[in-house]
Amino acid sequence: MDVARFDFELPERLIALRPAEPRDMARLLLVRPGDAEALADHVVRDLPDLLRPGDVLVLNDTRVIPSRLRGVRLKDGSGARVEIMLHKREDASRWLAFARPAKKLAPGDVVRFGHDADGGACALSRMDATVLSKGEGGEVELAFELSGPALDEAIARMGELPLPPYIAGKRPTDARDSADYQTVYARADGAVAAPTAGLHFTDDLFQRLDARGISREFVTLHVGAGTFLPVKATDTRDHRMHAEWGSVSEDVARRLNAARAAGGRVVAVGTTSLRLLESCARATGAIAPFSGDTSIFITPGHVFRGVDALMTNFHLPRSTLFMLVSAFSGIDTMHAAYAHAMASGYRFYSYGDSSLLFPAR
Repeated sequence: MDVARFDFELPERLIALRPAEPRDMARLLLVRPGDAEALADHVVRDLPDLLRPGDVLVLNDTRVIPSRLRGVRLKDGSGARVEIMLHKREDASRWLAFARPAKKLAPGDVVRFGHDADGGACALSRMDATVLSKGEGGEVELAFELSGPALDEAIARMGELPLPPYIAGKRPTDARDSADYQTVYARADGAVAAPTAGLHFTDDLFQRLDARGISREFVTLHVGAGTFLPVKATDTRDHRMHAEWGSVSEDVARRLNAARAAGGRVVAVGTTSLRLLESCARATGAIAPFSGDTSIFITPGHVFRGVDALMTNFHLPRSTLFMLVSAFSGIDTMHAAYAHAMASGYRFYSYGDSSLLFPAR
């Protein structure tokens, strides 16, 4: 499919640089394809009234780690500076990452990270990594000298929170972001980007959902930096998705299947939850337990089996995520929804407003 079909013009003033306060007062656009009133304006706090008792929310409990590292290449005494964005852990000591500028690195190079990367003596404030391989688009594979919890602690100490480029390019990361860019239920360390639909939830909203009889289940998908990469191909068939690790437990799968059997709907909170559920949904619609990598790429024509509704933020033009929502609710419907959102002043992207989408009929 022609990638140009997923393009639109977004005024820069609509890109949110801070989240709504409180979180659940962000605006929410209800999208029901085929209804007489296909689009309706709400706020996230209205969610309990927009769903039914027996519905179940599926939330991604991944936690963002400080995955942006700055270092120097130790080669020929040149000390070339490089920035590394971790995006997928391979084992206890190896990470896939995007390097900038990647042209300064080659297999076998050693990169030193830390406050004394230029040559200080304190080993506790630095760590080294060797470039094992180099791929397309600036991707490198790094083998760190540390492993396991020791590597985790070093990354937490030396890394920076990886705000999306459309925010980081406009203002510096600050102390507020350390809380704003995590969901209130984040638990499993490993993401390098937040599952942003979940940023709108508060403890109060969860209590109101409980009172309405709407349950919730948690899955894990460690969101990678590939979520920010533009689609450079002109045809969707030529785009390659980066793999991300995810998990759906046996108990969660069982409860989701039971909720559906009782007439409840599975509502994915975020495209990450949806992609994970679609990765483990069987042809019958049953959710199977899952643990492993997924690189599922959802475009129009995909048959949705595991999800009945989707709560998600507003996405970039020509992005894989706008392709996903177009697959779910229809291309024409989503272009109309985004045009309405822009005309109505909705705020876009990670810190922006939300939508509740139902599938095209």
